[in-house]
Amino acid sequence: MLVKIYPENPNEKAIQLVVDVLKKGGLIIYPTDTVYGLGCDITNHKAIERIARIRGIKPEKANFSFICYDLSHISDYIKPIDNETYRVIKKALPGPFTFIFNASKKVPKMLSSNKKTVGIRVPDNNIARAIVKELGNPIISTSIRDEDDIKEYSTDPELIYEKFKDLVDLVIDGGYGDNEASTVVDCTMGEFEVIREGKGDLNLVI
Repeated sequence: MLVKIYPENPNEKAIQLVVDVLKKGGLIIYPTDTVYGLGCDITNHKAIERIARIRGIKPEKANFSFICYDLSHISDYIKPIDNETYRVIKKALPGPFTFIFNASKKVPKMLSSNKKTVGIRVPDNNIARAIVKELGNPIISTSIRDEDDIKEYSTDPELIYEKFKDLVDLVIDGGYGDNEASTVVDCTMGEFEVIREGKGDLNLVI
């Protein structure tokens, strides 16, 4: 199923349709403020396993991120952070960053059994955030990659749909995506270490 949703003012019925798919254990492809993501409800183990199979990895070894609605959403899934870290993420989010924190006990064990960490995203995209808000908990995020040697990420939602329609339950057409992923910042040691340069510029928020 391909569903058109406009990012400026996401249609409530369309968002509810997406949430219903997620609640039934479905997989979706959705826009963010960077590249299109493949996701599911973080509380559904079978859906997480489906995503891992698509990516050809084991769930416990996957570097999946959580898409959260806001900072209050984040606090449930990470261990307490200091005031300086909070100040930086409050300034950076919503935005094109993935922050890695030490995981709290609320993170599903199949996602943190080996790593004890979790990647957190609050994308500056109304569609993704509306889905998470309506669902009531985060969704898994892993980027849609392209086999093309020149461009690493697929940007056209209709082409994404043609490629993934037999693997996922719903693809959202939220307009063309970006082809640059988020900047990944490790915060687990109390400092900010950029481990992947991407769309976000950490220097602008520190």
